[in-house]
Amino acid sequence: MVKIIVLSLTLAGCTTSGGSFCAAGHPIRPTRAEVATLSGTSVAAILAHNEKGQTLCGWRP
Repeated sequence: MVKIIVLSLTLAGCTTSGGSFCAAGHPIRPTRAEVATLSGTSVAAILAHNEKGQTLCGWRP
């Protein structure tokens, strides 16, 4: 019984409702000092996050 409850809670945590990204997310705007220390992978992740916000939420650069 405990395994079923844990599995149910785990699966419920993986679902999202519409609009939750816009409600919880915000643009990532690193400072110049932070940009200088970011890896290429981090820059790509930030760019992808911000582009998603522009598309879904109407964020402006």
